[in-house]
Amino acid sequence: MKLPPGLGNRLLGGALITVIVAWLVSAASVLLWGARDRARASDAIVVLGAAQYVGRPSPVLRARLDHALDLWQRGLAPRLIFTGGTGVGDTTSEAAVSRNYALKHGVPDTAILMENKGRTTQESLAAVSAIMHARQMRTAILVSDPFHMLRLRILSTQYGVDAYTSPTKTSPISANKAQAFAYVLSESIKVPMMMVAHTFALDEP
Repeated sequence: MKLPPGLGNRLLGGALITVIVAWLVSAASVLLWGARDRARASDAIVVLGAAQYVGRPSPVLRARLDHALDLWQRGLAPRLIFTGGTGVGDTTSEAAVSRNYALKHGVPDTAILMENKGRTTQESLAAVSAIMHARQMRTAILVSDPFHMLRLRILSTQYGVDAYTSPTKTSPISANKAQAFAYVLSESIKVPMMMVAHTFALDEP
């Protein structure tokens, strides 16, 4: 069927405007979730992994760990769950490096759990969900960089974890405006794509 003159261009323009508005809403949501600390008493504090260098946490990982340790020392949760697998060429996992860091800062080994296989946020949170459900833990404080908060909250809900996000404010990423903007831009695209993928997965027979 032939479209009336100009209708195709109007439809295309309308679709483009819809996409731009949706992206702006997503970007604003990423920023808003990263700006507020929602930490409260929970069953566990979950620290999302980041790079480690020959057994030592990178500045980004160290900032996340310091923030998580502060929450733990404040008594907001009795357990710490460290995430992150082993990268190409590494001999230890991000989770193991985080555990060693926590032990050196006075956390007893009995308070630590590890997820040391995940190489993506989704893999790590899926494994954390299994760890928590096996131990009848329901609530968690999620610790990572501010740009990460919205996606973590959505994923945790999908995996059945009642989560409260708590962004670290001392990450080198946040201090670098250009780098922080790049991460926010990336998350503003990942979040709607993840939600669409989840919706289609639910629709599968």
